[in-house]
Formats: sequence, C-alpha cells, structure tokens
Amino acid sequence: QVQLVESGGGLVQPGGSLRLSCTASKSIFSVNAMGWYRQAPAKERELVARINSSGSIMYADSVKGRFTISRDNAKNTVYLQMNSLKPEDTAVYYCRAADSVSPYVFWGQGTQVTVSS
Repeated sequence: QVQLVESGGGLVQPGGSLRLSCTASKSIFSVNAMGWYRQAPAKERELVARINSSGSIMYADSVKGRFTISRDNAKNTVYLQMNSLKPEDTAVYYCRAADSVSPYVFWGQGTQVTVSS
C-alpha cells in the first residue's frame, strides 16, 4: 500500500509560479513510477508529468517548457515546479503512484491550483 499526500496548491496570478509536493509512505525509489495529473471541473483527468524509478520523464505537450517534475528519494517526495502559469492550468492536481502490487495505482487527495488575476 502506498499513501500519498499532496501540498503546495493555492491561488496565483497568471505568469506566476507554484511548487507542488507529493510525499509517499514508502520509498519512491521502489515504486515503478510517480506522476502528476490534473482535473478541471467537468473535464477528464489528464496526465501532466510522470517520472519513473530510473528517472525517465514525460510531460504533457501543454506544460512542456513551463513545468518541471523532480524527486527527492531521501524525502520520499516528488515535486512539480510550475512556472508561467496560465488560467487554463486551473485544476485539482493529483499525485499518482504506480506500484508493482495490487491495487497497483494509488492516488493522493488532490490539491487545488487556481490561476486568476
């Protein structure tokens, strides 16, 4: 079982920055992959960024060049640095862990990001 806790969301003006944190209850080095997803009201949840245990990273096209995913294995924490934020980035952001044991996928509770002037 993997438990995830997100933090760092809030209200920011367009062009501003936020850093989200996701802390796991077990070593993230032993987890297959961790990622950030987001879901706006009445929208499907979508992948934002993902990093696997080897450090391979993937970003959604909409955030490339603006967002950076990183990890701190000693703290069992994955970060999402979000720069040049746009109103369309407004959503609830969820941390996701993909593990090798059932139920395989674990989600955090989500943290709200609102980009507005």
